[in-house]
Amino acid sequence: MQATTYMKRRRDGRISLNSGNQVQHVMQMTILILTILTIVAFLFFDYTGLNFKKALVETAHNLQAMFLEPALSHFSWSEAFYQVGITLGLAFLATILGAIISFFLALAAAANLSKEWLSKTVRIVLAFVRAVPTVLWVLIFAIAAGLGSEAAVLGMLLHSIAYLVKAFSEAFEEVDKGIIEALRATGASWWHIVVHAILPSTFTYLTSWTFLRFEINFGVAVAMGAAAGAGGIGFELFMASGFYFDLREVGMITYMILLIAIILEVMSTFLKNHYFPETVKN
Repeated sequence: MQATTYMKRRRDGRISLNSGNQVQHVMQMTILILTILTIVAFLFFDYTGLNFKKALVETAHNLQAMFLEPALSHFSWSEAFYQVGITLGLAFLATILGAIISFFLALAAAANLSKEWLSKTVRIVLAFVRAVPTVLWVLIFAIAAGLGSEAAVLGMLLHSIAYLVKAFSEAFEEVDKGIIEALRATGASWWHIVVHAILPSTFTYLTSWTFLRFEINFGVAVAMGAAAGAGGIGFELFMASGFYFDLREVGMITYMILLIAIILEVMSTFLKNHYFPETVKN
């Protein structure tokens, strides 16, 4: 976003120039207000009976046990990899199903491919779905369908659809209008335009956005393993921290989750650089 220059005439006849834009001013004021509220909140905390020295020592000891002495105590390495596989499976299933459904809904949401009333209807409905956090959707489905992997997949699937439809439809709308008009002039059908113009022009973007959503769903699947009883490494993390209170096991599971996240990020970067270089340039 380019900064806008504002001219203002003073009383003495001079003109002062002010650079910037309203968005930047709003962001600065928001950050300032949140900083002030944070400081005020710390001042109003009840510190009765709190021993700072003892708290710091215990915190340092807990961090040492978690991150410098990690170990598995209540399940084996084979079970750990199995639980990681469950978490990846939940994320993969929600992402793949979400990407397939999102593709067709995005065609209806794209302004250059759909009627105006249909495009606006799809966008409004999915904007509402996207505004609700994934965790809340999972908890809603947990009440409706019961705790388990079904609730986690349904919750992640619904939010993934709302997320990907927005990304996909915007990619469809960026397709050169001249290509679409040329195909229409030759008598091409709507589906022919989608297959031979829209899909080839946006395939790299669709793949990139889908993989990004897979990374997000993996993190959500870890959290939902505990919140919705979906199982996986997230449930083991919940048991180690809230049931066994085994800090060493918490540290080891945290390292495993971090390693998977790094591997996914490396894979995403590799795919973008070697197979979708145009997305990196843009």
